[in-house]
Amino acid sequence: MHALQYELTLPADYDMGIVRDRVARRGHLLDTWPGLGVKAYLVRERGVHGSPVNQYAPFYLWRTVQGMNAFLWGGGFQGIADDFGRPPARQWSGLAYEEGVAAAGPAAVAVRHRRPVPDGVPVGEVAEEAARECRRLAGLDGVVLAAAAVDTARWELVLFSLRRQPTPDAEGEVFQVLHLSEPERDRLPRGRQW
Repeated sequence: MHALQYELTLPADYDMGIVRDRVARRGHLLDTWPGLGVKAYLVRERGVHGSPVNQYAPFYLWRTVQGMNAFLWGGGFQGIADDFGRPPARQWSGLAYEEGVAAAGPAAVAVRHRRPVPDGVPVGEVAEEAARECRRLAGLDGVVLAAAAVDTARWELVLFSLRRQPTPDAEGEVFQVLHLSEPERDRLPRGRQW
């Protein structure tokens, strides 16, 4: 599993209805994309769920590198570049994936928590802890799915979860889910990824 995300931070007075309309018109295009486990079409709106910014920030869990590369180089990503300019696309290697206790329900919000991998700690211990945290998140009430991944260029962990409703005590940035494409979600490998 591989995680991918790009963030388009928009002006404070940007009409987020433009993003919502774009997702409503185009979101279905990845509903059958080969190799894609999940794409969550995410937004943050200034003042909603504590967000300081307006942002469009889709988050992907890829089942195959080939699917991700076909998206990046074969035309899928070009639509974003054409409409908004080419943003940096962050990538993380998958550490763990779990279906949540509310896996059958719709996702209304996503929570993303990024943190550095601490110096002086064996990276294997950090990976094991991230896998345990992923399992813990998946067991929380209302959680649809949870994933943990690491960016080894920055030594940064990301914990990502989709939830049925906002949770006041969620640690991390909260996004609204506009659409969910999940053509191969049922084929994402469960548990730790090594």
